[in-house]
Amino acid sequence: MTETTGLYGTPPASLAEPAADAIQFSPLIPGSDKLDDRPEASLAAMTILAPPGTVERRYVVALALRAVSSGGTLTVLAPRDRGGSRLKKELEAFGCGVGETARHHHRICTCERPEAPQGLAEAIAEGEPQRVAALGLWSQPGIFSWDRLDPGSALLLDHLGPLAGRGADFGCGIGVLARAALTSSKVEAMMLADVDRRAVEAARSNIDDARVSFHWADLRHPVAGLSGLDFVLMNPPFHDAGAEDRSLGQTMIRRAADALRKGGTLWLVANRHLPYEAELRTRFRSIRSVAETSGFKVYEATL
Repeated sequence: MTETTGLYGTPPASLAEPAADAIQFSPLIPGSDKLDDRPEASLAAMTILAPPGTVERRYVVALALRAVSSGGTLTVLAPRDRGGSRLKKELEAFGCGVGETARHHHRICTCERPEAPQGLAEAIAEGEPQRVAALGLWSQPGIFSWDRLDPGSALLLDHLGPLAGRGADFGCGIGVLARAALTSSKVEAMMLADVDRRAVEAARSNIDDARVSFHWADLRHPVAGLSGLDFVLMNPPFHDAGAEDRSLGQTMIRRAADALRKGGTLWLVANRHLPYEAELRTRFRSIRSVAETSGFKVYEATL
């Protein structure tokens, strides 16, 4: 029997102790392996910090049950108010006999992989990449705003100025903003980057353009060789592991400033309550408030 174990996400060390050499499968950690491609019954055990969304969570658990050998151990945990309270029932629906504990506002469920789990194919099919009719684009449950155009991006699209030269979309999602930018024949090249592998793969499916390069990257860290850009588009995230983290957008603003040439432009949309103005004033020569609604604001910042 294989001794290889898997890990999905970064569960608190006080709640779960995966093996030090466990293979990471989270699509939100660049460089991780892809659980979708893992051969059946090729893992001895797996630990999962479960996603909050029901469809995404059942998809991940179903993939894990497929990948773990019969009799192998599956440990699944989540905050009680972010899916944890439903874990036991969901695992039982797959045919698992589940032991459950509660610690530090988390539910922790442990079970052995049954000989013949139930409903795996259905859960996998529901959570797979799919073409969303309302968008006419490929997406997947778990990606930010996966099945609709989020209002922040819609506001930015309504007010986006003319673009030309070399640019980037930081936190590209499934490629909505980039598709709009690429309608300009004056755009010479675009780099699309996102921390979510699934989003990058969806963007690849949605954009067939020789001017584009795709990068699975955490933009909290510097991007080597990215400089001299004419424009950057950004609808930055402000949650990390479910908790609000305003530093994400602030860091991405700094990355944009580092990547732009003098005179280059950042187009930013954000929730109104987020304090990005000070960071923009520190890094950019001029800032223009382009639009503001009850929930969002758009800025054009020139380096």
